[in-house]
Amino acid sequence: MSEQSSNDPFEECELSPDAILGTRTFEDVLFTDETETPVNVLTGETPAHSQASVDEARAFADGIDSDTPHIALPASVEAQIETASRPYTAAAFFHFKATGSLKRHRAYHAAYNSDTFSVEFEADYESGELTISVEEEDCHSEFENV
Repeated sequence: MSEQSSNDPFEECELSPDAILGTRTFEDVLFTDETETPVNVLTGETPAHSQASVDEARAFADGIDSDTPHIALPASVEAQIETASRPYTAAAFFHFKATGSLKRHRAYHAAYNSDTFSVEFEADYESGELTISVEEEDCHSEFENV
């Protein structure tokens, strides 16, 4: 008996497609102008490496060379201090830091990579909200109704 791979994109997921179908908004997950940055206690100034605009963060995320669209997420103050890094980082739009769980991350990833689902997202860097919409594609052939 030979092993056959399943065509189910959710075979390796803990969540079913029903868990992500529809539209969901994740609040306060994106880099915004209000993202916390460190302040030098001696000078009261924000270090140059931690000064950034939403436009810079968006351009950084958009510039990632990948088949999966990326979003700009806030970097922790600790990371900014320890690595002298920018106040943002980039990740796939369905990253668990944005969606709140690794289970949802895997389910959105499976849906995005599947022809069975249509996945769209909107990153609102003014409010910090990420909205992801997942719909099941109509799989009917144009010849079925002939």
